[in-house]
Amino acid sequence: MAKAALYKIGDIRAKTPDELAALLLDLRKEQFNLRFQRATGQNEGLGRVKQARREIARVKTIQAQHKRDAAKTASQT
Repeated sequence: MAKAALYKIGDIRAKTPDELAALLLDLRKEQFNLRFQRATGQNEGLGRVKQARREIARVKTIQAQHKRDAAKTASQT
């Protein structure tokens, strides 16, 4: 059974670009900490590494969509 994502896609889409950048930074810090824990032998939350990686991808995808939409509306005017 798949675990639910920490952040829902609708919640991510509703965020401003600054909030997305802050969220991405937090997720990358978390990913670093999880990798560090794995390297030191603290194997708690192994599934969270995969989940953090996917959430980073979601945020980056939404950021790219926002940039593409902004460029599209700017070129139409």
